[in-house]
Amino acid sequence: MNDRVLLSRREIVWRQFKKHKLGLIGGIMLIILYTGAIFAPFIAPYSFMEQNRRKTFHPPTRIHFIDEKGHFSIRPFVYSYKMSNPVYKKYKEVKTKKYFVRFFVKGSKYRLFGLIPLNIHLFGVDKGGYIFLFGTDKFGRDLFTRILYGSQISLSVGFIGIFISFIIGAIFGGISGYFGGWIDNIFMRFAEIIMSFPSLYLLLALRAMLPSTLPSTTVYLLIIFILSFISWPGFSRVIRGLVLSIKEQDFTYAAKATGASDFYIIVKHILPNTMTYIIIAGTLSIPYYILMESGLSFLGLGIQEPLASWGNMLIDAKNTRVLTSFPWMLVPGVFIFITILAFNFLGDALRDAFDPKMRT
Repeated sequence: MNDRVLLSRREIVWRQFKKHKLGLIGGIMLIILYTGAIFAPFIAPYSFMEQNRRKTFHPPTRIHFIDEKGHFSIRPFVYSYKMSNPVYKKYKEVKTKKYFVRFFVKGSKYRLFGLIPLNIHLFGVDKGGYIFLFGTDKFGRDLFTRILYGSQISLSVGFIGIFISFIIGAIFGGISGYFGGWIDNIFMRFAEIIMSFPSLYLLLALRAMLPSTLPSTTVYLLIIFILSFISWPGFSRVIRGLVLSIKEQDFTYAAKATGASDFYIIVKHILPNTMTYIIIAGTLSIPYYILMESGLSFLGLGIQEPLASWGNMLIDAKNTRVLTSFPWMLVPGVFIFITILAFNFLGDALRDAFDPKMRT
């Protein structure tokens, strides 16, 4: 019977969710982005550290199906590019030889999921040619490749950070709301102290206290810890309010009457009834983590070269001449915008789907 009720509720939520077209679009966009992040080494045609100093600020490669003679080709191909102006980094297509786009080609070695050693990439071009879908940066590194690798950091920060901060917030808020008294006072006053500091300045201050020579992997983990530390108090206060309401419900008194322990009541009755809020709030909060990581990396306080994140890839875009001459350097910012928009669409759809007042 419980399984039927649970399944029925899922069906109702899914039916309501499907009515929210922007939410579906946001969900599909996020599936594509996270799939790209998971399989980044396989999808990317090059290594994220591979440099070609003869191809600095190379424009996005144009893919052709019709050659210079007007002949149609079923197989897509590219031409090579020659630098026509070394001072202003201007390139010109050289239409003397075709380099066909091929799939499942051999390239640089990598470890898929960090475990499986491979050297097969989703696509590439014939030997001697290059394909830069989003162009290259000042070191001649493929931006499409670095976007994919950067998504592994920028997208994972949100999920891991939310997971940590929401666990801490749920524990503090659940205990405070359920037991009240001096425990509530201590926990909530501590949360209010953290909340009294402007989050951005606190984030910058905590990061500035760390040595600048730390490895990027360590910086990545510390950024997640710092973001989680400054984010859990607000969440815990909301959970506390929900628990104060839930513990007055009849099913909570019934559980107490049967002799259930406080721990059992919190785990089995109180916290599960906050899951709807946790799912919605988590979805809407992930963009905050992505923006904070990107902002830190953009300011040079986050992920450092040669590792890629969407934030540190935007550093070159601070230069006005670079931005006006090579607009493709803004591509990481476009991906940040799309991701934030997709999470907001998805969060709105989930809120409507779980809200009984919105069901028709």
